[in-house]
Amino acid sequence: MDRGPRGEGFLYLPRVSPITDVLAGIGLPAPELLSSSWVIWAVANIAIWGGTGFNMIVIYTALKAVPTDLYEAARIDGASEFQLACRIKIPIVMPSLVMTFVFSLIATLQVFAEPMTLRPLSNTISTTWTPLMKVYRDAFTRNDLYSAAATSVIIALATFVLSFGFLKLIGRRAFDQED
Repeated sequence: MDRGPRGEGFLYLPRVSPITDVLAGIGLPAPELLSSSWVIWAVANIAIWGGTGFNMIVIYTALKAVPTDLYEAARIDGASEFQLACRIKIPIVMPSLVMTFVFSLIATLQVFAEPMTLRPLSNTISTTWTPLMKVYRDAFTRNDLYSAAATSVIIALATFVLSFGFLKLIGRRAFDQED
């Protein structure tokens, strides 16, 4: 039984989206947000807002761990707020920034919930739109566990290679506290 549009996707449906109303109010045509050229941005929007809270908490906690004496000493030495940010805050929270970037990279490679939420609202998202959607389709629709397992291993390897490559690229610079 179809109960109409799901609550999670109302922002992207032209008849119920407040975005459409705002654009119409200023005389602009509303884009079809679930069309093939826009759906990637709808999925990215959902994913970004889904991960923002975690990243904010990690970075906020790292900033709160910075001793206030450090800020006071820098201000006494004449440091501006910009200099405080560039020379104290960013270097001290760099390990947290690296961690949140790696976690965001891993989450990007494992996108599943966002397109699955929008899939009933649009015919532009196929059952293999993301690698994890293909794993789901192979395992639970086609009952092809071998293909699902193989794709899962490839996703895991890609996640490892990209994460390791990024950590190798930035090297020890992000983790060295001595200067």
